[in-house]
Amino acid sequence: MGGTAFVGRHIAQAAVDAGHDVTLYHRGRTGAGLFPGAAHVLGDRNSDADLAALRDGQWDATVDVNAYLPRQVRALAGVLDGRGGHQLLISTASVYRTPVAPGFREDAPLHEPIVAEFTMEAYGGLKVACEQAVLELHGPGSTVVRPTYVIGPHDYSGRLPWWVNRIARGGEVLAPGDAEDPVQVIDARDMASWTVALLQNSVAGTFHAVSPPPPFGFGQLLETIAARVAPPGTTLTWVGKDYLLARGLDDVAVPMWPGGDSESDINAADPAAAFAAGLAPRPLSQSIDEIREYELHSRAAAPDGVGLTPEREAELLAGWARR
Repeated sequence: MGGTAFVGRHIAQAAVDAGHDVTLYHRGRTGAGLFPGAAHVLGDRNSDADLAALRDGQWDATVDVNAYLPRQVRALAGVLDGRGGHQLLISTASVYRTPVAPGFREDAPLHEPIVAEFTMEAYGGLKVACEQAVLELHGPGSTVVRPTYVIGPHDYSGRLPWWVNRIARGGEVLAPGDAEDPVQVIDARDMASWTVALLQNSVAGTFHAVSPPPPFGFGQLLETIAARVAPPGTTLTWVGKDYLLARGLDDVAVPMWPGGDSESDINAADPAAAFAAGLAPRPLSQSIDEIREYELHSRAAAPDGVGLTPEREAELLAGWARR
C-alpha cells in the first residue's frame, strides 16, 4: 500500500531486488514512473470504490506503509477478504506512552487507542488502534514494525538532510539542548530489506526498527555528521533548551531535536528483538555519506519550515552569547 514515496519506495525496491512480483496500490501522485516491472493499481485508499480494484487477485504478503486510521486497516482487510497473505504494518515508536525508561522493549505501555480523524496530537493513539485492528483482523501471525526517525535517500521530511547540509556549510553550528538527549534512527534501505526478509521467512511479532542501541545522544549524531562532512573550522555551539523553547523553537525548526519533542523518551528503544530477527543497520557514517551524495545530486530544498535559516541561526547564537 503506497510504495512510491520514501519508506514504501525502499520496501518496493527491496522486494523487486529480491525477485518478487510486486503490486503497488497508490494514487499516482508521487513516483508514478517507478518500478515499470511492477503492477500499478491506482486509487485512493480512502475511497471504497477505488479499493474495489483489489477485489481480484491473490498475494503472499501485504505491506501497509500508509495506514494512519484504523478504518483504513479495516477497509483494506474487507476488500482483500483473506487474499492478502502475511500482513505487515509499518507503525511507529510514537505508540508508547511516555515517560518510558531507556532501553524499553516492545511490551512497554502504549497510548490508549484513538478512533478519530488524523491529527499529529492523535498520531500515537491512532497507530495503536491500527496495530490492534491488524492483529484482530489478521491474527497473531501478523507483523508490526515500529521505526523511529527513518533516514536515507528520498527522505521528503528533510530532517536529517537539513543537518547534513547545514554542517557541510561549516562555521558555527547551533546545536540544541543537551548533547546527551536521546535520539535513534533507521536507514530506510536497511528497514526495507529486513521487512522483505521477515515476510519471506514468515516472521511474526512486533519489532523496534531503531539504531543505535541506547544510550545514544544527539551530540553523538551531530559529531558523526561533522566527522563526515564538516569543513575545517566547523564548531558546534550547544544552546540551552529553555532558551530555545522560550523563543518558539521546536523539533521542526530544529529538526529531530529531542528537547523540542514532548515524547523524546521514545528515542531510547531496545532493538534487540529486531536484531535477533535479522535487522542489520549499516553504520551511521555510511548513511550520512550516502545522504550527502544524494543531496548534492538531487539539490532538493528542505520543506517549508524545516530547519533554521542562516539569519535566524545567527540571531539565536548571538543572543545566546550575550545572555
